Amino acid sequence: MDETIVALAARLAGLEEADTALLEPLCDAARQRWIDRLRQGVTEEDCGQTLPCAAAFSAAAEAVAGAGGTGGVTSFKAGEVSVQGRTAAESAALAAALRAAAEELMAPYACTGSFAFLGVKG
Repeated sequence: MDETIVALAARLAGLEEADTALLEPLCDAARQRWIDRLRQGVTEEDCGQTLPCAAAFSAAAEAVAGAGGTGGVTSFKAGEVSVQGRTAAESAALAAALRAAAEELMAPYACTGSFAFLGVKG
């Protein structure tokens, strides 16, 4: 397990230290997904620090999307203390932005996740 990926993903997702246990398997899975998408002839080492960063962005997106779907209370105030969270829509937008950033980082090294027919006559 790459602790750097977990630490970066936790910061990106805004998670506390205690919540990183959930993040570890997400980071492992994200790293492996990026390795599986590398273009033919490209190795993990060729990516340098880009792959760990992209894995952290991807894992943070999954953590944010999972936590943001609760639809519960987004803010409350008790006396002088005020706590505010993200709405489900804000969490979805943040998760999409994190995924897009990961895709952009890995564009030079990875195959796109898309599939298209080109030059097919109907």
